[in-house]
Amino acid sequence: MAIPNEKLQQLLQEISAKAAFAEQQLGIVRAQMASKTRESRVLQLSNTELEALPRETPVYDGVGRMFVATTIPEIKTKQTKEVEGCAKELVNLGKKLHYLETTYKNSTEHIEQILKRGG
Repeated sequence: MAIPNEKLQQLLQEISAKAAFAEQQLGIVRAQMASKTRESRVLQLSNTELEALPRETPVYDGVGRMFVATTIPEIKTKQTKEVEGCAKELVNLGKKLHYLETTYKNSTEHIEQILKRGG
């Protein structure tokens, strides 16, 4: 059973649009993952530097446009929570990346199948 040309063309356009959208989203998700990885690395490096400081060293935490005096343990606790948040976001972005890669792969395979059958 042959599919009419109009339907075939419409189906091809829909799948092509889905593939293009998935490809665009893949770029965005990869950039977000790189950003979160950098952020996590900066937090880890900062934490390493804090470890080297004497315990009584005055430290400041940025709050909006000002800095507030705080303790090293408070900063470490805050940074640990931020690193955990980054790790969770990286896991979620990894899942999204896998989904988009699968969608893109399936779309391109469907396009190839349509072109082989229709051509």
